[in-house]
Amino acid sequence: MPSIVKRVVKGVQYYYIVHTVRKKDRFTQKSLYLGRMIPKDIERIRRRFTLEIDQERWFVAFERIKENCDEELRNSPKSATLKELKSFSVRFTYDTQRIEGSTLSLRETSRLLEEGISPSNRPISDIKEAESHQKLLFEILAQNNDLTLLEVLDWHWRQFKDTKPDIAGQIRKHGVKISGSRFVPASPVELQALLTGFFRWYDRSKGKTNPVEMAALAHLKFVTIHPFSDGNGRISRLMMNFILHRHGYPMLNIDYKRRSSYYRALERAQLAKDERIFLVWFFRWYERQFRSYE
Repeated sequence: MPSIVKRVVKGVQYYYIVHTVRKKDRFTQKSLYLGRMIPKDIERIRRRFTLEIDQERWFVAFERIKENCDEELRNSPKSATLKELKSFSVRFTYDTQRIEGSTLSLRETSRLLEEGISPSNRPISDIKEAESHQKLLFEILAQNNDLTLLEVLDWHWRQFKDTKPDIAGQIRKHGVKISGSRFVPASPVELQALLTGFFRWYDRSKGKTNPVEMAALAHLKFVTIHPFSDGNGRISRLMMNFILHRHGYPMLNIDYKRRSSYYRALERAQLAKDERIFLVWFFRWYERQFRSYE
């Protein structure tokens, strides 16, 4: 954790945040000048400074992951690449649907999406939404269009047109609560301005922000706005992987078994209005998933 250091020059005191960083067998110090007084928001500044230092290490690791994945992709036959994508789509569909309450097991999801065998005694809505999700993922990965509000509304419509046609592709006009969370999403009257701000942020950030960070922030920001009556998490996770794939980074699956830490990171970031909390969780999970490529 960075420490606050006071230095006195010619009788005048100055404050810095100082953090010792290890690079291989060497230790170096990073410092940030605070001024002649410690700012009132020192904890926020300290957290941001820590994140910026950690990002240097993470972004190097992410670039290495991307390069090694690219090399493996170049050396793989198309049939193997397609098989791996289909396998990812099954696991991603299972986990993202299960997080939102689907009753389908991984085996049932696999048999449904790979063999066309519908499980018995399961809600038809769970079956249709799993099929729609996999189809939508493939369509999103193949599209040339970039993210816009109209594009995302179309994603939502394609995901829910067969199961929830009354809300499919529509911005909610009522208040919502997130089950099990203390965070309360914005009221309907705020949504248009928040969505406009979101896509302005996205357009400004393209090419300037590391793609892994961009994917994490897009997920967090969009699910925090919570513009739909249902499906905000699923659309946010699709958006996350759209951004990763568009920039050549391997796509990420958020494991259903890890949902508790995922929920906590989202809720803590939302309540504290501190994106760093979710970014740290996301970066660690991404690096963990692709450690073999470092």
